[in-house]
Amino acid sequence: MSESFDVIVIGAGPGGYVCAIRAAQLGLKVACVEKRETLGGTCLNVGCIPSKALLQSSENFEETKHHFADHGILVDGVKLDLARMQARKGEVVGANVKGVEFLFKKNKVTWLKGAGKIVAPGKVEVAGQTYDTKNIVIATGSESMPLKGVEVDEKQIVTSTGALELEKVPGHIVVIGGGVIGLELGSVWRRLGAEVTVVEFLDRIVPTMDGEVSKQFERVLSKQGVKFKLKSKVTGAVKAADGVTLTVEPAAGGAAEEIKADVVLLAIGRRAYTESLGLEAAGVAVDERGRVKTDGHFATNVPGIYAIGDVIAGPMLAHKAEDEGVALAEMLVGQAGHVNYGVIPSVVYTWPEVASVGETEEELKARGQEYKSGKFPFTANGRARAMGSTDGFVKILADKKTDRVLGAHILGPDAGTLIAEIAVAMEFGASAEDVARTCHAHPSLNEAVKEAALAVDGRALHI
Repeated sequence: MSESFDVIVIGAGPGGYVCAIRAAQLGLKVACVEKRETLGGTCLNVGCIPSKALLQSSENFEETKHHFADHGILVDGVKLDLARMQARKGEVVGANVKGVEFLFKKNKVTWLKGAGKIVAPGKVEVAGQTYDTKNIVIATGSESMPLKGVEVDEKQIVTSTGALELEKVPGHIVVIGGGVIGLELGSVWRRLGAEVTVVEFLDRIVPTMDGEVSKQFERVLSKQGVKFKLKSKVTGAVKAADGVTLTVEPAAGGAAEEIKADVVLLAIGRRAYTESLGLEAAGVAVDERGRVKTDGHFATNVPGIYAIGDVIAGPMLAHKAEDEGVALAEMLVGQAGHVNYGVIPSVVYTWPEVASVGETEEELKARGQEYKSGKFPFTANGRARAMGSTDGFVKILADKKTDRVLGAHILGPDAGTLIAEIAVAMEFGASAEDVARTCHAHPSLNEAVKEAALAVDGRALHI
């Protein structure tokens, strides 16, 4: 007789492994299915973690080569050892995935190795063996979106996976897509010496973010050497021994042009990954985009089958998946799980970083919300000046009548860390005045957040 469980989670990415750990903490007998040789999913293995390792390494290289002299530090003969940089990235990934394996052992979560398939409600097949379970959680994540006419080989035409494994710095890399992944990885290779061109179909980069931030962000990246072709689409790619020739057309129609690249990074987005999962046979409904349909409690249309993370509707963010995993685990034991979708931060880990939480000005205008805006530039922040990183600003949006914070948008140093203060404020329904009246350490980057909150009421002190 096969082993039975209270919960089987299919997928060991951030949503899946966190869900499994929390469910085990709550006293349930839990198994987690993962077909990779290591735990952690796309994020830890070929996504968030390795990309941040390369981002940090490339920032260090750029600082040493181009900016240390401003601080009176003279370094001669700076050279790039890409093999060592890639090896360090592997070490960072290894430490993280081994950490998840340790947490599984600590919390007595069983790792079922292999691809999972739902053969019926309450039954999951892994590596030829069927396991019984009271609850199934689908947490299979997402995969890179394909583009007609652009065939990925992960050598010359790559997704984010291949872009993290390049063995030499390309002379020219063309990034298809001006979103988070494309800009982060494009900035890595730009710092290491590549010419970078970003082709974006829409009229601005990071189009889901605040419009003012998007425009300023483009100017900052342009100043760093990244080239942009906006309102343009790639309609074909021809590979040859010496590179790839892309056909690029105006989005609105018109004459096409050719762009030659050594490497092409396809980064137009991601889609839910449900391949070979057995959803159709199990009767699990999906939407028009292939995402698993769920209700407000992560339940599918089939009793006992749930889904979280990238495979369902909502932003494809690891921290969103984690929160959903915890909430679902708590719901399974009768507790009240909680995810506030209005307060999920989003970060682009370039330098400077871009971070956003809550609504943008465009969204507020579209729904007729009356609001006030407060903005403070990092050029007026003492800590940013000392760091030599003064590009960008903090913008806070608040309800015109109640002063409740509705959103915040930051372009600047450590924006991903700074946005957490606003997320906490919004989670507790704080006003801009609450943030402004809170004492902030001096000199710190956080003072820019306080000043932006003061600016909502027109009383910023340092500008």
